[in-house]
Amino acid sequence: MPETQPRRYALLDRDGTINLDTGYLADPAGFELLPGALAGLKRLVAAGFGLVVVTNQSGIARGLIRPEALEAIHERMCQLLAPHGIRFDAIEICPHGPEEGCDCRKPSPGMVRRAAARLGFDPTRAVVFGDKPSDMGLARAVGAMAVLIGDEAAAGASEPAPDLWAPDLDAAARLVIDGTPPA
Repeated sequence: MPETQPRRYALLDRDGTINLDTGYLADPAGFELLPGALAGLKRLVAAGFGLVVVTNQSGIARGLIRPEALEAIHERMCQLLAPHGIRFDAIEICPHGPEEGCDCRKPSPGMVRRAAARLGFDPTRAVVFGDKPSDMGLARAVGAMAVLIGDEAAAGASEPAPDLWAPDLDAAARLVIDGTPPA
């Protein structure tokens, strides 16, 4: 019997990668998928990737988002995506402010380590998709591939630099899965 490769995981930032980044989103009614997000998530699922959201949510520490509101936002996200066959294996959040020195706020690896321990995946085989340098830093911290969602200027300005960049999640997924460059 041939040996199978362990499942690869897509580690996805939320705001600016899956949904429109409106600042400190505190109301589930304001959750809006970005163009290309649904198609990209479907493409990743079809390719066999597990899906984990890794999101900094310092609005909780700042008193701008109630924990129950964040939970309702994630429920809305899951409700919007479930009819399309998209289910997240985990949603990891960092509720801390930047000054708290936790091990989970991106670019620190705590959220990925928690998910990897629970789900049994190798972070070095994962792909981090995000729109900020902290997402690229997270990829470097765990040894994963780093894919920046944004334009070429954002990719060129990011420190650390991404391995790849694409204008949206669908183009990014195509690039990772089959090497098709962004249009």
